[in-house]
Amino acid sequence: MTSRWFDPAVRELRRGVERARRQAVAFGDLWRRSLQLRVVVSTLALSSAVVFVLGMVLQVQITGQLLETKIEAAVRQTEASAAAIQPDLAGLNPGPDSVKTRFTTALNKINTSGVDLDPTSSGAGAFEPVLRDPVGTGSDGMPVAVGQYEDVPDGLFKMLERGSAGYQITTVERETGPTTLLVVGKPVNSSARAMHLYLLFPLTSEQATADVVQSTLVVGGVVLLLLLALIANLVTRQVVRPVRQAAEIAERFADGSLDERMPVVGEDDVARLAESYNEMAASIQRQIHQLEEFGQLQRRFTSDVSHELRTPLTTVRMAADVLHASREQFPGGLARSTELLVDELDRFESLLGDLLEISRLDAGVEELAAELVDIRVLARRAHDAVRAIANSSDTTIVMDLPDHEVTAELDSRRVERILRNLLANAIDHGEGMPVELTLRGDGEAVAVTVRDRGVGLRPGEADLVFNRFWRADPSRNRRTGGTGLGLSISLEDARLHGGWLEAWGERGLGAVFRLTIPCRLGHELTGSPLPLEPPDLPPVVEPEPDAPEPVEEVELTEEEFTWQPAQPVTGDREEVR
Repeated sequence: MTSRWFDPAVRELRRGVERARRQAVAFGDLWRRSLQLRVVVSTLALSSAVVFVLGMVLQVQITGQLLETKIEAAVRQTEASAAAIQPDLAGLNPGPDSVKTRFTTALNKINTSGVDLDPTSSGAGAFEPVLRDPVGTGSDGMPVAVGQYEDVPDGLFKMLERGSAGYQITTVERETGPTTLLVVGKPVNSSARAMHLYLLFPLTSEQATADVVQSTLVVGGVVLLLLLALIANLVTRQVVRPVRQAAEIAERFADGSLDERMPVVGEDDVARLAESYNEMAASIQRQIHQLEEFGQLQRRFTSDVSHELRTPLTTVRMAADVLHASREQFPGGLARSTELLVDELDRFESLLGDLLEISRLDAGVEELAAELVDIRVLARRAHDAVRAIANSSDTTIVMDLPDHEVTAELDSRRVERILRNLLANAIDHGEGMPVELTLRGDGEAVAVTVRDRGVGLRPGEADLVFNRFWRADPSRNRRTGGTGLGLSISLEDARLHGGWLEAWGERGLGAVFRLTIPCRLGHELTGSPLPLEPPDLPPVVEPEPDAPEPVEEVELTEEEFTWQPAQPVTGDREEVR
């Protein structure tokens, strides 16, 4: 039964905590994003502190002034009352009845209606007089006193017993509730002993005045804070609105709307900011147009030159083939020149083909002929295409392919070209070591890694290998005679498929190139089935610091110590080198 009632309460508590957490996160996001909110809240917080301190100071000052004025008037009223009843108490009989009667007469004289004992004490207000014999007691054992003597605090009574006048503020219970009193006491001399005169001044009016002041300060402070928040909001909006407008225009400008400009209003700082932004945007737009025109001219030049070279290259190719077919009839040097001519023509044709491919990729006119293909077939085709290069360099290609089909929606010509370029590049830099091709798929993506164990890459070169015409070591003899565009074209082919082409390498440990493409065209990649960094790398061992060689201590005897006088310094000084 307890669990049935306890579980819903726990769930409700968890839901409340979760809602509070979400609201806190939302407010934190809004706080970070909104400059206007931060300025308004900060202004409100600082203003609240200032208003609170100022209100406290004003309340203390006003209340203190009221109380000080009341005390001064009450003290003057007490002195005047004591002087008025002094003659009545001069010949006081110490008997209890006569003392009480004389006390009543004295108080009646103080309370006589219309009698103003001291014009300067009129600000004291109403009061209740009390006369008390500090020593005598009545027949009932109670002190001999007239008036509300029980409202007099003990501290003030003891002060008057020591012969000094004083005052004290106390709170007593009356029929109307708790009442704050200002009690002023003064000894009055008589023939027998000094009697105590107390005047009880209710502080009701002063308390009401203090309450009015406090409520006025609270209401005024709240109104002032609201006005300050409204003013801060309006002022901040005037500053933040142009900034937000500039941010929106900058975002649209970054998205390609190069004609976006900020409106210029007035001649203030915001107007100068808008003018500067518009000048910057116009300059960037001009530079972008110039770069686009230059890029178009460059692509057009590359495409035109490549196409124009096709015809003379075909003619030269035909002549070279004729010469190559008759090379056995030529002398040895001429026959070798014919073979070199044919090889360079092959490389030239490959370079022209790559240039045409690059120009089409740059122009954005390439399209994918996607179909569902088993990538194992493409890997075997790429292996067969580079087998001659591998045999010429005594390089073994190790194929690690799954036993089942690994299908993906892709352009088989482009993917096969990527694998062929990666294998040729690995053979060229593998220093005759085996080259490993690994294929894996996980239903979402397909990954192919090509690893060589050759010279590897220096730090930072993994981001440069896909640049056009870039080589890790230009002075090294290349076996394949590549054009320097193969990896750049492969990177563009991978991007057309929505995939990745990445590189890793370390000096002395070889290099790894990983191709990752989605199984379905248009699917966004989130990971790769194969790691880029090889898992079988040797552990990094930090070199231990060399231990210092022990220094042999040699002790000299007294006979081995020698002393020689210093040589005098002359005008000829030998240069020390």
